[in-house]
This record gives sequence, structure tokens and C-alpha cells, in this order.
Amino acid sequence: MSKRVVITGMGAVTPIGNDVVSFWNGVKASECGIDFIKSMDTEKFKVKVAAEVKGFNPEVAIDKREARRMDKYCQYAMVATEEAIKDSQIDLETMDKYRLGVLVSSGIGGLETMENEHKRMITKDTTKVSPFLIPMMIENIAGGNIAIKYGAKGPCISVVTACATGTNSIGEGFEMIKANRADVIIAGGTEASITGIGMAGFTSLTALSNSQDPKRASTPFDKNRSGFVMGEGAGVIILEDLDHAIARGAKIYAEVVGYGTTCDAYHITSPSPDGEGAARAMKQAIDEAGIELNEVSYINAHGTSTPYNDKFETIAIKNVFGERAYNIPISSTKSMIGHLLGASGSVESIVCIKALQEGFIPATIGYEEKDEECDLDYVPNVGRKAELKYALTNSLGFGGHNATLLFKRWEE
Repeated sequence: MSKRVVITGMGAVTPIGNDVVSFWNGVKASECGIDFIKSMDTEKFKVKVAAEVKGFNPEVAIDKREARRMDKYCQYAMVATEEAIKDSQIDLETMDKYRLGVLVSSGIGGLETMENEHKRMITKDTTKVSPFLIPMMIENIAGGNIAIKYGAKGPCISVVTACATGTNSIGEGFEMIKANRADVIIAGGTEASITGIGMAGFTSLTALSNSQDPKRASTPFDKNRSGFVMGEGAGVIILEDLDHAIARGAKIYAEVVGYGTTCDAYHITSPSPDGEGAARAMKQAIDEAGIELNEVSYINAHGTSTPYNDKFETIAIKNVFGERAYNIPISSTKSMIGHLLGASGSVESIVCIKALQEGFIPATIGYEEKDEECDLDYVPNVGRKAELKYALTNSLGFGGHNATLLFKRWEE
């Protein structure tokens, strides 16, 4: 018999708050974390807005020496994990560390470190490149550092599926606990790609919004959307076997009841126009949960604000739910915090969990003009109170990766 999996702790670093409480309050207030970039000189860059993390202090989780040996993406993960561990109130001294796993990764890794050390090599000498370059930039090092700090000797795997990374990490952790391969999994995603090479690369790909108005740059499902806004941060949740959580008297936020993961096998950057792969991922999650389609109360969409993604994701939702799709509230958190790439799915999972817990559906802000091809209920500009039981979140990544998680409101 498979195990049931619940969420017992959460941590977040985002453009609208560096802890879960601040972040969720910002979401409920429809706060926009997008502004003109302050962390780098954008004079030579076409795109000048992003959703940056503000007032970040890595020393709440790691000391100065450790911080200097970590890329920013890893620092974000360490801070979010520290909050999640404390929030879960799990006793790491008494639990079986061989049953504690880590699935925290990044879609891109340490771009800032790579960029800085490349400049050092070009302007000085190859011997001046930091000996910490490689361990600071690789995608798995956030998970490795988390495991080292907390003594996690169970599975430690870094799932890298571009913008689906955080969602796949949580989903794979869910399946591990279900299969009794771990009691507790630290799961999530982290990203810090607001760097020169990151912004230049995505701009050349014509993926980023060309708006010079921060309030109108990320406008998912709006007819005038022009691309996504780069975001950064981390989201980490504590997944736990239900019996293990009950035995230690843990507070429980929600239950993970379904997970789907597929590939479009279509194009390196564009989702499949028929939405088939994303639809299958949603259907897999719903089928695993064993619920009816009409029981899904809310969808947190991938909703990047790119012309193709929003259109094709809308098609995918219609493919799954049929006419019922018009009655499901759907919103995109990226309208507030931009696109956190590999961290987006984990942060958006926290939104789903809090939405279920408090009975509140967040808005899609910046929405002004309806697109005839995006004609569902995207909760424009103002959030809503509602009775929610099941919340679904989608993530779609470059390479055709699709991942969906289905959460259930916790009931004793």
C-alpha cells in the first residue's frame, strides 16, 4: 500500500517577500514585484525590467564565509530551506537521517559565478579563476549543500527540467515517499539568472517582455502580452509521510495527491500547439488522485505572458476539462513575481497550498484586454475568497517538459 504525503513546512525567497508570510501577504494584496533592474547596469540592454529579490540577507541561514563560496542561487535555496525546516519543527537530531532526502535544484545554475569568473579569466589570467567556480555553478550544489548542512543521507537528486524543475522536484519527492524510499523530503527549486548573460540570452531568444513599464511587463493571458519577465528566488517545501508527521505531532498544511510529468517531444522552446503534453500531465495528476474533473477548484497556471505559452496552455486546460474549463478560476503568479524559471513551480506550489489553507484565489494582475484565444476565467486583477478543496499547478519547460501537481486541502 502506498504512503500518503503531506506538506509540513515551507520556505520562500521571492521578489515580493523573503519568507512565506511576507510573500503570501504580497500575493493576497496583488503586489507587483517587477521594477527597473538595480543589480546590474542595463545601459546596453534592450530589456531593463525584472523581478529582483530585495533586501536579501543570506546570513539568516549561512555565515559570511559560506556565503562567499555559494552562488546567489544556492544562497536563496539555503535561506528558503532554513525557513522550511524551522516551520516544520522537525527534530533533525532524533529522526533517521537515512530516511531524509533532498530534491532541490535549479534550471540553469550559477550564472553569476560563471559570468564573473569568465571575466576574471579574460581580463587577468586563467590561473586567477576561482577554485570554487565549478562547485559554485553546478545545478546540483544547492541540493548538496542542503544535504550537508542538515545531514540528509537519503536520496539527494537534482532534477533539471528548465522551468518545470521545481514542480518535478516536488513530484519526484512525492513519489519517493509514496514508494517508502524516504520519510521526509526537502523539495523545491531555486534560481538567480538576472545577470548580464542571462538577460542577454533570453532577450536574444525574444522570450522576454519588451515593455518599459514594470506594471505592464508581465501580463499573462492579456491580448497585449509580449513575453515573460525574468524573476529570481527559491521555494522549498517539506514533504512528509503522513504517518511520520502524525507520530511527531506535526502541523499539516496540505496533502499532495497527484503528479503528472510528460514531454511534448515537439520543439526546444515552444510548447506543442495542441497542448497535448500539458493536458496529459494534468490528466495524470488527476487520475493519480482518483478524483473527478469537477472537483478541481483552482488552477495556478504556468502563465508566462508569452503569446504561445498562454494560448497553448489555455488549449490544454480545455482539452482536459472541456466546458467545465470555463468555470474553473485560473491565475498566474508570474504576473506579480515574474518567471523564476526553475524555482517557479515550487513557489507556485506554495501559492496553491496557501490558497487551499485560507480559501483565497490570487489574481492575475496587469490584465486589461481580453484575448479571444484566451477566454477562460483568469481572475483579473482582484483575488477572491472561495471554498477550495483541490488546487492544481502547471509548469512547462524548454525542451517540452510538462509537470503538474495536485494538492488537497488538509482535513483531519
